[in-house]
Amino acid sequence: MNQPTDLPTDLPINLHSHLEGRVRPDTAADLAAALGLATPPGGWTAALTLPGPDTLTTYLDRVGASYPFFTDPDAIARVTSEAVQDAAADGQAFLELRFGPGTHARATGRAVDDVVAAACEGLIDGMERAGMPAGLVLAALRSHDDDTNLAVARSAARFAGAGVVGFDLAGDERRFPALERYRPAFAVAAAAGLGLTCHAAEAAPAAAAQEAVERFGVTRIGHGAHVAADPVVLAWLVDRGVVVEVCPTSNWYTGAIPTVEAHPAATFRRAGVPLVLGDDNPVQTGSPLSAERRVLAEQLGVGPDGLAEVDRTSVTALFADDSVRAALAARLPG
Repeated sequence: MNQPTDLPTDLPINLHSHLEGRVRPDTAADLAAALGLATPPGGWTAALTLPGPDTLTTYLDRVGASYPFFTDPDAIARVTSEAVQDAAADGQAFLELRFGPGTHARATGRAVDDVVAAACEGLIDGMERAGMPAGLVLAALRSHDDDTNLAVARSAARFAGAGVVGFDLAGDERRFPALERYRPAFAVAAAAGLGLTCHAAEAAPAAAAQEAVERFGVTRIGHGAHVAADPVVLAWLVDRGVVVEVCPTSNWYTGAIPTVEAHPAATFRRAGVPLVLGDDNPVQTGSPLSAERRVLAEQLGVGPDGLAEVDRTSVTALFADDSVRAALAARLPG
């Protein structure tokens, strides 16, 4: 991966990063040997990483290559701990790790709580080793049945304060555009005091982002690229202070935008949308948060003042308890 950069502001907060997209290839090889998994053609580096932009299908295949390592609690704990340590080594000040425990529970027949408990164990270990705060955001999936998504939400509620800080909805917007059936899961998470975000308007029209805010009460939208093309929805989000999580390199690698320079971050900023940054799936793209900050600065025209604003917004928008937020706020310049 690219090395950390020395940019004018230095409080890199990562608010959109998938645990399944942070499995080290070397760790994959170790775990595969321990779990009796066959080495894929070309090895684990080739199976997990992309040499450059490709299609969404290929991108998701690379992320999905990590799924066998989420069948074993010890492996889940190790992967989670290493994800936190890698983020700290990249110079990050705080990390939200999101993942879909329902996928891994269904694949193994384990209870969702068992998968989440293993991730929480790894998170705590990683924080202790790295000296950096972090939290888990559990994701319901659009393709899962209602019972599975409710089980994920209830697990999130049970582990609130023990590592879990938020709740999300992810998955294929084109195949599963309707949002109403996910409302009960979000209600469970909201009642537990968890932060709420939603992947929306990434593949679907801009109205999907507004609907997620109205139906679920989310305060953040993941990606939201199509919002930039709809001035009415754009203004609606600005008026309500809804934060958009941007991951420019990942959007380029999935084929969502033709070049990284085509990312709508500049449009969002001109409209007054509060932005935070994430690295999405950094093992696949080779672009951790430090590199994403450089993309903002060097390719998307976000200067020192703009980066400082991203940092301030991140401290306000992150999902964590007040003590973590206060400690990070104290590190903001000025």
